[in-house]
Amino acid sequence: MTETNLTVAVIDPSRARAAILEEGLRAAGIGRVVVVPDTADLMERVAALAPDVVVIHLESPSRDILEQMSSVTRQAERPVAMFVDRSDAAMMQAAVDAGISAYVVDGLRPERIRSILDIAILRHNAFARLQRELSEARGELADRKLIERAKGILMNLKGLSEEEAYKQLRRKAMNEKRKIADIARAIVTTADLLG
Repeated sequence: MTETNLTVAVIDPSRARAAILEEGLRAAGIGRVVVVPDTADLMERVAALAPDVVVIHLESPSRDILEQMSSVTRQAERPVAMFVDRSDAAMMQAAVDAGISAYVVDGLRPERIRSILDIAILRHNAFARLQRELSEARGELADRKLIERAKGILMNLKGLSEEEAYKQLRRKAMNEKRKIADIARAIVTTADLLG
């Protein structure tokens, strides 16, 4: 699954742990590994590096770190694998809420890094696909509501049936090579302006 042309940013304040992560990533065939020794200005540094994946290792994640990682997952839209030495249920929930793709407690072993990285990438991609689908569904629902409202306006103004109102919307959209939702939006906007 993991490709050799991936760039992975390793964030770890401990040089020894960072070396373990770097060794495991290189053994897994990762082409470019960049070690970031601290979390100062993390969002800017990740943006400048533009890694394909972020791997972070901490003894115990703090709320501040999780907020920074939330920014990384939202703004940089990168999969993040987090290794921690100890955790609790609240921290795990906060990590999930922050968009961490893989959260591994006390499991830093070089031979496991590749599979954990693969699952982080797969989970990130699956979540991104679900977000796109949700956004599209919301857009379609908003368009349907707009079309229904425009049909209602046409029915009231022209005394049309629902079917006739929809036919007029469709005909206008076809003639102007536009979407029915665009025509409906224009009708609703005009009706709102005229009050």
